[in-house]
Amino acid sequence: MTLQEAIRILMLSPCYWRLQPRARMILVREYCASYEAISRKFPARPRKERLS
Repeated sequence: MTLQEAIRILMLSPCYWRLQPRARMILVREYCASYEAISRKFPARPRKERLS
């Protein structure tokens, strides 16, 4: 996940706007780190092809 994607998601939260800019950046970095940890634990699997 890129920083821009994380910011786009977090901007939907009213809590995001109450934070100071420095705290927002920390939140964005933590969000990206947690996303990376989850994506490493559960890698995307390719879809099985359907037989017609």
